[in-house]
Amino acid sequence: MLEKLKFIEDRYEELSHVIADPEVISRQEEWQRLVKEHASLEEVVTRYRQYQKVQQEIREARELLQDTHDREFRRMVEQELEELERKQDSLIHEVKLLLLPKDPMDEKNVVMEIRAGAGGEEAALFGAVLFRMYSRYAERQGWKLEIMSSNYTELGGVKELIFLVEGRGAFSRLKYESGVHRVQRVPTTESGGRIHTSTATVAVLPEAEDVDIEINPNDLRIDVFRSSGHGGQSVNTTDSAVRVTHLPTGMVVSCQDEKSQLKNKEKAIKVLKSRLLDLARQEKESEYAQNRKSQVGTGDRSERIRTYNYPQGRVTDHRIGLTIYQLEDFLDGNLDEMLDALVQAEQAERLKTAES
Repeated sequence: MLEKLKFIEDRYEELSHVIADPEVISRQEEWQRLVKEHASLEEVVTRYRQYQKVQQEIREARELLQDTHDREFRRMVEQELEELERKQDSLIHEVKLLLLPKDPMDEKNVVMEIRAGAGGEEAALFGAVLFRMYSRYAERQGWKLEIMSSNYTELGGVKELIFLVEGRGAFSRLKYESGVHRVQRVPTTESGGRIHTSTATVAVLPEAEDVDIEINPNDLRIDVFRSSGHGGQSVNTTDSAVRVTHLPTGMVVSCQDEKSQLKNKEKAIKVLKSRLLDLARQEKESEYAQNRKSQVGTGDRSERIRTYNYPQGRVTDHRIGLTIYQLEDFLDGNLDEMLDALVQAEQAERLKTAES
């Protein structure tokens, strides 16, 4: 590990000089790539240098212990040494985490899909609650949210909703939301006051860029039809809705939220590309996923990941066994406590795998 850290530090120093070279700066594309690499190494180098400093302080403290016989002074140095060793252990742990391979998708924007599951209208209403929760979280993070396609019930529930979340690190945080979300509550339509259990499914896909996925136009079938959703008379009286079918996989994406057929087509293809990127990513990682049992779970959409219990005011994540007794706050978009715990659980599992 120390050899790797020394190599990273040398590369960081080399890049520091290169990106200050006027000749390199004039080659904008190359310069931006090098600046990005330099920035990606900075945190590792900072922690490594802190670790080196602490090691030097530990050596000096041990030398002091050898050279002194004053009892009071020795006790003071021993206390300082204990604190330095704890700091050293903490830095080693942080450096190991930083050296873990990064998910190349982590910095991407996210395409999220919410669909009502078991429970009829109540499931659709819960889907709307989840959408509000993610909207509030995105707002708190300073991210931009755009609806790509929507299908609501008459009561405002979500049959299906696809939306884009744009912001730095969006996928790294929201990827843990993929799966089946279960709600236990008394529906507003229930006169007897009985608790019902319903579900909604959330899919989280990294947004595909043109460099990630190329689609052969011959592989697409484009159908247009009259929108039946909300949007006003002008939407419903023209064939503006678009259905895109990817013939090799059979994937189908429909968009009808825009008045423009062209815009609906663009949105549908953007969602299709993200689904195809996610499929390729899953295939690439399937062998790795089969060889380890992650504490965070597989992220499979058929897997129940979380329960929202209204009567008890709690939300429980079944992958890590964490329960938070602040349901209202959680549904208002305060997800960080849960997401931080999921990140830490995955990191712990990856460290265990890397060290075994």
